[in-house]
Amino acid sequence: MSEERRRRQQQRDKPGNPERLRKLAKIGVVVVLFAGVAAFALYKRNHRYDDFAKCLAGKHTSMYGLYWCEHCAEQKEMFGSSFQYVPYIECGVKGQRLGEEKSCQDKGVKLFPTWEFTDGRHQGEMSLEALSERSGCSLP
Repeated sequence: MSEERRRRQQQRDKPGNPERLRKLAKIGVVVVLFAGVAAFALYKRNHRYDDFAKCLAGKHTSMYGLYWCEHCAEQKEMFGSSFQYVPYIECGVKGQRLGEEKSCQDKGVKLFPTWEFTDGRHQGEMSLEALSERSGCSLP
């Protein structure tokens, strides 16, 4: 390595070198931008059905379920994190596999999940498309 080349290499490797700092700053900005875009995309994907779930609530559509029911869990998973906006009535008595809340018994709910609409009920899982059709709420 020539003396001139060695001197330039040492100059570039200095901790306070403004050229090196600018390069690191540019890389940092690019990383932050990518992270921001990825976080926004993840947020939108997880909250895709928020408006749909809120519309169901506005149309007085609710779901009766049991915490241990596999079909109820699958129905909830269809909404993802947007299920928090769906009016949900838990019929299972905590700690009992076969116990059912009195309010659900009084309503005559026997199969789960049960969707209650203003014009009637549907027992069993429903696709989001079927829920949309029945409730009048549009899917995103």
